[in-house]
Amino acid sequence: MTALLSFGRLHKRHGTHTLFDLRDFTLEPGSAYVLTGVNGAGKSTLLRILAGLVHADVEDVRFDGAPLAFRPYPRALRDAIVYVHQHPVMFSTSVPANIAYGLTARGAPRALIRERVEEAMAWAGVTHLTGSDPATLSGGEKQRVALARARVLRPRVLLLDEPTANLDGEAREQVIALIPTLTGAGTTVVMACHDRDLINLPDVRRLKLRDGHIEYR
Repeated sequence: MTALLSFGRLHKRHGTHTLFDLRDFTLEPGSAYVLTGVNGAGKSTLLRILAGLVHADVEDVRFDGAPLAFRPYPRALRDAIVYVHQHPVMFSTSVPANIAYGLTARGAPRALIRERVEEAMAWAGVTHLTGSDPATLSGGEKQRVALARARVLRPRVLLLDEPTANLDGEAREQVIALIPTLTGAGTTVVMACHDRDLINLPDVRRLKLRDGHIEYR
């Protein structure tokens, strides 16, 4: 199987300190990964590098088997990779407009936007929030709206930073239940987390950042 995204080397410094130095780092298509490690190991930083939000020194980057320049961040990855922050920002418009934001920014046709937003809201279980003020949403509702906002873009790679960290009970279970449906549809999902239930989902691969390197579990 051809790797979806691979780096011969991915090196990140903070000043003179090496945060991590990863060799032959690879993500496979349609796979789920949990990225674990102690606080400060660089989990969130690695996700942001993959999303083009943080600079790093990289070598031999390949996407779908083809070599790719990583700086400036290429359009191919900008279209393929979506990052969801631990604390998703909700715009003060409406829930459907929040979910449609990325498609609207890309200039997608209105009919396509409407179709994908309706489908994503049903998938995330937030159709009942259509008329709600985004500022009043609970943490779990915001996380599911953010996942729907990512899903409408049909990402090849979805990066989730602590998707259940601020949730408990039913809200947490609802978010966890969405993850297998993403990989089942062919999306590669990388989650930085400490949640044992996410780590123990079927077919999830564990990547542990320790002492600047990746341990594959």
